[in-house]
Amino acid sequence: MGVESPLMKIRLSVLLSVFAGVAVVAQVAAPAQPTTREAAVDKVFAAWNKATPGCAVGVAENGASVLQRAYGMAELEHAVPNRPETIFEAGSVSKQFTAAAMILLARDGKVSLDDDVRKYVPELPTYEAPVTIRQMLSHTSGLRDWGNLAGIAGMPRGARTYTHGHVVDILSRQRALNFAPGSMWSYSNSGYNLAAVIIARASGMSFAEFSRTRLFQPLGLTHTSWRDDYTRIVPGRAVAYSPQGLARFRQDMPLENVHGNGGLLTTVGDLLKWQRAVSDGPLSGARVAIEQQTMAKLPDGRDLHYGLGVFTGVYKGVPEVYHSGATAGYRAFLTYYPSAILTVAVLCNAGNANATQFARSVSDIYLGDRANATAPRPVVLSEAQGPLVGIAPDATYKPTADDLEAFAGTYDSDEVELRLIVSVENGSLVIRRRPDSLISLRPHSRDRFEAGAGLGQVTFRRENGRVTGFSVTQDRVWDLRFVKTP
Repeated sequence: MGVESPLMKIRLSVLLSVFAGVAVVAQVAAPAQPTTREAAVDKVFAAWNKATPGCAVGVAENGASVLQRAYGMAELEHAVPNRPETIFEAGSVSKQFTAAAMILLARDGKVSLDDDVRKYVPELPTYEAPVTIRQMLSHTSGLRDWGNLAGIAGMPRGARTYTHGHVVDILSRQRALNFAPGSMWSYSNSGYNLAAVIIARASGMSFAEFSRTRLFQPLGLTHTSWRDDYTRIVPGRAVAYSPQGLARFRQDMPLENVHGNGGLLTTVGDLLKWQRAVSDGPLSGARVAIEQQTMAKLPDGRDLHYGLGVFTGVYKGVPEVYHSGATAGYRAFLTYYPSAILTVAVLCNAGNANATQFARSVSDIYLGDRANATAPRPVVLSEAQGPLVGIAPDATYKPTADDLEAFAGTYDSDEVELRLIVSVENGSLVIRRRPDSLISLRPHSRDRFEAGAGLGQVTFRRENGRVTGFSVTQDRVWDLRFVKTP
C-alpha cells in the first residue's frame, strides 16, 4: 500500500496534530538491502538459541510484510524450535482487540461507549458517579484492578483458575473506586475483563465467538483466538518460560480463563495483518483507528496519551501507536509508525525477554534516518499516575516499641474477604495472612509502612489518637480500607 488513502490521511493528521513541534521526515529514505537489515535483526535476537526459549518478530512496510523470523525454542522438553508461525500469548497487546470489538458493537447500536457499565453489569455497586465503558477502556474509570485485589487477599493470579465470574464477584464487593471516574488515570485490567463480559451479554454470544465472527475470520487472522479455556490444546503454541537460576528455565504458563485484558493467542504474521486492517483495511471504515487513537483527557484538558487499548507517543521524533504485553512467561510488543507506514511486532515465550526493547531496536533498523535519537521525548502523563508517586520516605521516623504495639490487632476487609493479624515480633511489626504468609512491615513515615507479598503500602488510621484501621495502597489499588476489631 504505497499510496495513502484519504482515510489514512485523516487518521494521520489526527495523530500528528498532538505532536506539534515534532519534526517528522515525510520522504521515505531508500531502503537498505534486505539481507543487510535481516542480518541486523538477527543480531538483536542473537542471545536466543537452541538452549533457550525465544521470540518471533514481524515487520511490515506500506502494509506489506517484509520480514518474519523466529529465534530460540518453542518447547524445551522436546526441542521444538520457534517459527514465524508459532503462536504466542500477546499479554496486554490484546486490549486493542477488545476495544475494537466494543467499537464494532457500538456501531451495531447494541451499546454506547458512554453507557453506564451497570446497564450491562448490574452486579457492580452504585458509585457517586457512573463508570462508563469508554472510561473503562481508557483506564480512567477508577476501577481497582481485580488481579491486585486477589493478590492482596493472598490468592494472586496464577494461584487459582480465575474466570470472568470471579472478576465480577471481586469487583461487586468494592465499595470505593480509586478515584472519581474520569478524573485521573490508573491502569486496570478490570475494565477490559468487564468489557468482555459486556460484549457477551449485549451480543448474545460469547466474547470469543463474537471476536471470531466479527474480527478474526473476516480479517484472515487464521492463527488467532482467545485463551478462554487454558486447558484447550492449541497446535503450534509456544510454551512460556521464566528464568530459574543461571541458564535454566521453568514453565510459566497462564493458568486462568480470564481474557480480554490479555489472553490473545496469535502470531507475528497475524499481528501485522491486524495493524493493516485497523490502519487502512476493513476496520478503517468503522473508524476503529480514530476511535482508539483519540486520547483520553484529564479534567484540566491535558492529554493522557492513552486512547482505547493503545498508547500514542513519539519515538525518536516519529509518532508511534503502541502497546506492550506480559502474562506469565509471555512478553509482547506491537508498534505502528503512521508517518512511516511501518509496523513491528515481537512475541516472546521467555519472561526475561525485553520485547519492548527488541521491537524498538528493530524499529531503528527499518526507520533508518527517519529516527532522531536526540529528539525530545514528550511527557506521557499516563506513565506517571498514582498516589505513591513522589512520596519519599522519612528517614527520621523511628517508631518505638510502644508505637508498634499500638498497631497490633486484628483487621478485616469485606471488600477482599480477608482478615489480617498485625503483631510485634522480634522488635518489628509483621502481618500474618492466611494460610501461612508472614509479611514484614518496614517504617516509611509516620503511621505508614512498606509491605511486601503483594500488599504495597500500609497506612494506619487513627481517631482521637487511637488506631482504628489501616488502608492498603499500591499502583492499581488505592486506599483499600481495613477496620480494626475493637
